[in-house]
Amino acid sequence: MTTGIDAFTAEWQAWHREKDEKLAAPHGFLAITSLHWLSAEPRRFPDAPGEWTTGPDGVTVVLDEGTELVVDGETVRGRHSFGIIPERGGINAVWGDAVIEVAKRGGHDILRPRHPGNPLRTAFTGTPAYAPDPKWVVEGRYEAFDQPKPTTVGAAVEGLEHVYDAPGRIHFTLAGRDLSLTAFPGRADGLLVLFTDATSGVTTYAANRVLHLPPPAGDGRVVLDFNRAANLPCAYTDLATCPLPPAENRLPIAIEAGERIPAEGH
Repeated sequence: MTTGIDAFTAEWQAWHREKDEKLAAPHGFLAITSLHWLSAEPRRFPDAPGEWTTGPDGVTVVLDEGTELVVDGETVRGRHSFGIIPERGGINAVWGDAVIEVAKRGGHDILRPRHPGNPLRTAFTGTPAYAPDPKWVVEGRYEAFDQPKPTTVGAAVEGLEHVYDAPGRIHFTLAGRDLSLTAFPGRADGLLVLFTDATSGVTTYAANRVLHLPPPAGDGRVVLDFNRAANLPCAYTDLATCPLPPAENRLPIAIEAGERIPAEGH
């Protein structure tokens, strides 16, 4: 029979492996070859088909004769409108063995082609990380704000801003310190926490790390497993628009857990 620590380690290894596999999938983030900011001026790009514009009605592409994209399972030719894309939303258009991501970040429409042969992807050997340790798993108390607080944060791209409606704050004790973190909406009604700590820029990525948390219990209890503090895509490539943590989420302790600076980092 496996011991508790064996099971804990195995679960962490599965999480870490799955995250790297998603990152390095044929059309994962490491396959991105460029980041294009769209405007009303028609533009062509060497790693995407057609001529691209954006305006009040959203993103439009005009494809050359004989060129086609597959959007939501439908083949499109000639002129195609992607419509208005919501903030942090996106549409993937298939072009041969590539995927052309059409998205909105920080109020701007962008294009990010994803090519499986991108050297950043093909040379990827995995993300270094601290060995998992149960001491970095702590129970916190979530306190919801009376109303979600619009919170503006910077981004990995200079001049870009992201706005999140922060629903509340998480209080916890770690390394003998009473700490707290502002939470943003996460997956499946869960929470997302962006933070830095005293390891940031030393052994972990300088700009940010992220924790995805399940929905808090009815009494506000929530578990923070810092072994699962993960890199965002900006730790690997300059072609990401990742949000930065709010100022209050800069922790004054060294959290020697979770993912470390990747070889691709900068």
